[in-house]
Amino acid sequence: LLSGQEAYTSEIIGILKESKLLVVEGTIYPMLNRLKKEGLLTYRWEESTGGPPRKYYKITPLGEEFLGELRKTWHELQMAVEKTVSS
Repeated sequence: LLSGQEAYTSEIIGILKESKLLVVEGTIYPMLNRLKKEGLLTYRWEESTGGPPRKYYKITPLGEEFLGELRKTWHELQMAVEKTVSS
């Protein structure tokens, strides 16, 4: 979601819901905070014309590296499942 773009929490939740992923607001905030503490995300504050300031999250270079590892692992899992199902 954040690879190549930044987004604020409401946008992130909306995209996840559109993707049919179960999202509970009470879990997204702790997850984003944990990823920031681990150095995988960063954020900046931006004033909003229609309410309080928004926190925009962005992936860090370390986060991009970690994402690459996750993609590789996901691909390996997909291949293993396809091989198992095809047998």
